Amino acid sequence: MSSNNGRPEGAGESGEAPVAEQLAFIRESVRKAKAPRARPRTWRGAELAAELPVARVLVDKGPVHLDRLWDYAVPAELDDRARPGVRVRVRFGAGTRNVRGGRREGGGLLDGFIVERVAESDYSGPLAALAQVLSPEPVLSPALLALCRSVADRYAGSLADVLQLAVPPRHARIEAEPSPAPLAPPAAPAAGSWARYPTGPAFLQALARGDRPRAVWTALPGPHWPGELARAAAATLASGRGALLVVPDGRAAARVDAALTELLGTGRHVLLTADTGPEERYRRWLAINRGSVRVVVGTRAAMFAPVRDLGLAAVWDDGDSSHSEPHAPQPHAREVLLLRAAHEKAGFLLGGFGCTVEAAQLVDTGWARPLAADRETVRAVAPRVRTVGESDEARDAAARTARLPSVAWEVAREGLTRGPVLVQVPRRGYVPRLACERCREPARCAHCAGPLEARGADGGLLHCGWCGQEARDWHCAECGGARLRASVVGAGRTAEELGRAFPSVPVRTSGRDHVLDTVPDRPALVVCTPGAEPVADGGYAAALLLDGWALLGRPDLRAGEEALRRWLDAAALVRGREAGGTVVVVAEPTLRPVQALVRWDPAGHAVRELADRAELGFPPVSRMAAVSGPPDAVADLIGMAELPPGTEVLGPVPVPPALPGRPRRQGGPPPGEHWERALLRVRPGQGAALAAALKAAQAVRLARREGEPVRLRVDPPDIG
Repeated sequence: MSSNNGRPEGAGESGEAPVAEQLAFIRESVRKAKAPRARPRTWRGAELAAELPVARVLVDKGPVHLDRLWDYAVPAELDDRARPGVRVRVRFGAGTRNVRGGRREGGGLLDGFIVERVAESDYSGPLAALAQVLSPEPVLSPALLALCRSVADRYAGSLADVLQLAVPPRHARIEAEPSPAPLAPPAAPAAGSWARYPTGPAFLQALARGDRPRAVWTALPGPHWPGELARAAAATLASGRGALLVVPDGRAAARVDAALTELLGTGRHVLLTADTGPEERYRRWLAINRGSVRVVVGTRAAMFAPVRDLGLAAVWDDGDSSHSEPHAPQPHAREVLLLRAAHEKAGFLLGGFGCTVEAAQLVDTGWARPLAADRETVRAVAPRVRTVGESDEARDAAARTARLPSVAWEVAREGLTRGPVLVQVPRRGYVPRLACERCREPARCAHCAGPLEARGADGGLLHCGWCGQEARDWHCAECGGARLRASVVGAGRTAEELGRAFPSVPVRTSGRDHVLDTVPDRPALVVCTPGAEPVADGGYAAALLLDGWALLGRPDLRAGEEALRRWLDAAALVRGREAGGTVVVVAEPTLRPVQALVRWDPAGHAVRELADRAELGFPPVSRMAAVSGPPDAVADLIGMAELPPGTEVLGPVPVPPALPGRPRRQGGPPPGEHWERALLRVRPGQGAALAAALKAAQAVRLARREGEPVRLRVDPPDIG
């Protein structure tokens, strides 16, 4: 098969075309509409299906300039099996490129999905025939297709890329196995621990009635949240609908899985995580797709699970970076579930110990209602929080010898008489950043509030890491100071130092290389990095949150929010105040995140952060996209895109390469290449137009094969 301008001969196109080709496409459609359409033909004159002989196929090709449907003729022998939603194999023209494999196809066979069957094609030439129906199993439902299309449009990606995330690879042997028959809906569960929240029982009752409540849930500290998620799913199931619960990691999924099994028994839900393996995962996915089970709990890949009659979409701890998909187009689980709740008219629950600014915005706009306990209940179940500032450390001899201020040392010693003590240290490898020497407030650009960096041979020149402008005569906006300092971590030997400080107590570690799930209820020091905290039987007696500067000094808008979220996740594992639980945080007591931890008020902190974002014009109040690549390519794409009116371009600024021995960062340059990144910011309501403009410009550049490729990231989670 030959190609003509990148279009495969014998395949007709329909659906959405790139902006640069719209006018030509419309003219051609009008010309063909004036002439009678001929019956589709195949190359070899094979007999076609008697009814609806044209199949519109989504070919498994990643580039956005091929993000459209292609028409193929349906041979009579494939008529019964070539149904919408099934996997097929089709012949695609030479001149196209397999992005994932990096090789030319040469007119070879590619996989695809039949989207619909129609009577005739808009393409006037002969149509290529479907080569093969791989399976009669319909795996692409109209609801899943609509969701994937919405996700692709929102993130300026291709539909084929999203489908690779949504539909797992096929295993023929698994498809031959019968799925179990669905069980009858159970009775609505009792409120249980939801009774601790004033509106908790009403939320469950609304789900059981078949309503669509939407809530932002600020969970109380303690071990009850997996059971509360399970009860919300059980209430939805009682209404005859399905529930989808997405959590950050496999450990959290296992806890919710155990709670669902205890509440519902076996056979009513499935667990979808990477640990299950590809075959078992496909078996469970098929059971969901066939309607055998209606409740799903899993990690971010489960956000596309085809739950029948979805009644509740829930996500736990949406601030965790694990919810952000690293593969194109890099959607976030929270945003995908928001789209699902809107498309499928389902309830929505966004929960966690902390509260993101996105969650606060949902409440602020009235789209969701807050679901939280009253202050008396919070004070009763939350641990006591004590603070230690850096000035206190400087005067403290104990802090200089064991990296533990006297207050923390006393709390740890007393806690070890009653049970285990958790010690949280920041993850290694944060890049030193600049902060005011007097008040420790991060140094930010006066133009865009980006982080300041020291450049030049002697490090004497200050430039913004976002917009690139030089900062002359910098002064701290908080205290007026003019001297800067670098924030450092210094947590490499925490376990050894604590072992010397408490020689008779066992020290256990939990981190990236080895993560503990649980620890027994006996005296021990448990040193862990954020996100790797094991659950203690009966709760920890105390917790020490060290090196707060390393978290608060990160050059990102989310630094304070992320620090508070990590502290809350650790502190929530500690026994309540009434049981003697105490948390010590080593950070400046006057800072907003520290005060929010002391008051245990994550929602209030998120509201104030949202107000600051609105004043600065940063997400989620505005919408933003990052364009990364070689400097000429970045400038070419931005100049080509028909950006919405008022689009503000920040930068470009150099993209730092990966440090030696570190993995290459997402969106970072290949070794030896110089990349730049520009941030495009638009007003509220213009996000869809920005994504469409960037996608169209990217499609034109790829179709023309002009210049180096660039990477697009809509709503980047880290713009620091």
